[in-house]
Amino acid sequence: MRDYTLFIPEYIAAGGAVAVIAVELIWPRVRKDILAYATAIIALAWGVAALFWIGKDPLSFQGLVQVDDFTTFFRVLGAGIVFVTALLSAQFIGERSKVAGEYFGLLLIAGCGMAMMAAARELLTAYLSLEVLSFSLYILVGFYKRDKRSSEASLKYILLGAFASATLLYGISLIYGITGSTYYDGIADGLASRASGTDAATLVALMLVLAGVGFKVSAMPFHMWAPDAYQGASMPITAFLSTLSKAAGFALILRLFTGAFLDDAEEWRWAVASLAAITMVGGNLIAIQQTDLKRLIAYSSIGQVGYMLIVIAAIGWGDELAGQAASSALLLHIVGYVASTLALFAAAIAYFNRTGKDSLEGMRGMAETQPFLALVITASLFSFAGLPLFAGFATKLFMFQASTAGGDLLWLIGVAVASSFISLFYYLRIMRWIWLFDPVAGMTRFRVPPMLWSVTAVLMLAVVFIGAYPAPVFEAADEAVKPLFQLGADIAGP
Repeated sequence: MRDYTLFIPEYIAAGGAVAVIAVELIWPRVRKDILAYATAIIALAWGVAALFWIGKDPLSFQGLVQVDDFTTFFRVLGAGIVFVTALLSAQFIGERSKVAGEYFGLLLIAGCGMAMMAAARELLTAYLSLEVLSFSLYILVGFYKRDKRSSEASLKYILLGAFASATLLYGISLIYGITGSTYYDGIADGLASRASGTDAATLVALMLVLAGVGFKVSAMPFHMWAPDAYQGASMPITAFLSTLSKAAGFALILRLFTGAFLDDAEEWRWAVASLAAITMVGGNLIAIQQTDLKRLIAYSSIGQVGYMLIVIAAIGWGDELAGQAASSALLLHIVGYVASTLALFAAAIAYFNRTGKDSLEGMRGMAETQPFLALVITASLFSFAGLPLFAGFATKLFMFQASTAGGDLLWLIGVAVASSFISLFYYLRIMRWIWLFDPVAGMTRFRVPPMLWSVTAVLMLAVVFIGAYPAPVFEAADEAVKPLFQLGADIAGP
């Protein structure tokens, strides 16, 4: 069935991207903050349009994509990330670039790529959606052409991204050769109907696919692009990269591993569990050595990926209901992680706009010069560490609890708890610079622009709200994952 109305939200986002670029081409002197606010309005319209599919029976477009509550969840989340990033970029991009239309257009195009990754039910469609997201991010990371660090980061990201894409494509080709299909349902049927159990070709194919998607979420040892890309990108793009790419990657992983590979969990669950352990421990240990805020957050986010991978491993061990519970907890954690990350970067951007400082030492004495920003950063770091009253505590608690259903992953939960304690060390080191040192010479108290202050305040409230009362988000996440396990209507392939 070809129902093109299923893509109305993406039409809004992609059409808005073209419009934003065209406006600057026609009126080159248009104010950059106007383009930022226009992008935010377009993202808001995109998110509102996506809400019309809530609670409806899943609808398939030629078996290639499926619009259901899972797709809607990530459409709304992606629109929210683009909305916030556009507002955070209004002053930042206006002061540092002569052009901005392409910048804001690419934010919207990247969001479309994320939405299609969540909706895809066919490997090549998922791959093309992933590349739409990836190419947008390659350009955004290197957007400041005359900044050597930005150009170097973009080049490294492109080269390593090309290698990861080739790895993923090779895995896809092997999957097609083994099963005769690239549709998730067809792959599941092909793997289930094999005469033999584990075979070398299937194992290699699954590991190649896991390596390809592992790169996109920066799981160790496929993480080498992340620190340089985070450091070289502008601060709003670092926030965008840290949130949108992680959410999109896990949307793809959840849809793929529950739709195509779930019956073959015996062959990949230990690999995912090992990847989770390496990522958690490695990310948090290396973060201790960092002195640049963006590099530190890069390794911190790598550690967060490890926690999220526990859920993917848990899906391979548990039954269908346990898998649904774990997946719901993962979606809740993604929302909490996105809110915490955006809150931290909103405060860091407000501080950077005034001081030009983004190192840990450059943030010394922030509690005296801007106590509100210091409070927001502290709340975000406590959330990352999983301390009570903040989003990270509730989301990790749900995630770890749901992942212990089978009992086989208790050792991995222990590794996760130990890694969280390690992360608390370097989070407290950031707070030490902020709260216990005198400000840099010449720094006086300053005020944050109203728009940026409002966005930062709302994000901090979201971090606290999710930590204190996660029920609404968890219920939405629970409804979103039901189509993955076909607990509602059964979806027929093409």
